[in-house]
Amino acid sequence: MWIYQKKLQYPVRVSKCDPRVARYLVEQYGGADGELSAALRYLNQRYSIPDKVIGLLTDIGTEEFAHLEMIATMIYKLTKDATPQQMEAAGLGDHYVIHDNALFYNNASGVPWTAAYIQAKGDPLADLYEDIAAEEKARATYQWIIDMTDDVDLQDSLKFLREREIVHSMRFKEAVEMIKADRETKKVF
Repeated sequence: MWIYQKKLQYPVRVSKCDPRVARYLVEQYGGADGELSAALRYLNQRYSIPDKVIGLLTDIGTEEFAHLEMIATMIYKLTKDATPQQMEAAGLGDHYVIHDNALFYNNASGVPWTAAYIQAKGDPLADLYEDIAAEEKARATYQWIIDMTDDVDLQDSLKFLREREIVHSMRFKEAVEMIKADRETKKVF
């Protein structure tokens, strides 16, 4: 089903060690509106969505895993040279004590990821509106993280991710219109 290329979807560069920004990025790694939640939400919803949009959910869900990989790379690069004191000063002391520099699916406040973050209602419109909201929340979070850093290299990768959230939201809006149009057509049996 997937072909894995050993490269990121978009290059990730950081110009300095910055565990403070890494802590914020953890929200997009294991938070409610992060990339893991999005990937699992879309790949799960595709089983109860009309055939016309299964491919869209599969494509976007798969891309979200590529975004998760980018976020993991950013966090790693931002923390790999950090001292335990820098991790603690950035609010990552608890994380360091439990996981060292290993990544763990939790939000920026340290709350572990949970399946309660994702939704699948079984109604195509309800699910697609949920997906649009998820993409818009992720877009907003990326913008706020961009605003929190002066690292132009990191900002470049974050801007790429923010723009992809916009594209995904637009595609889900198109899918809503497809479902609505299909519901309005007269069915002849």
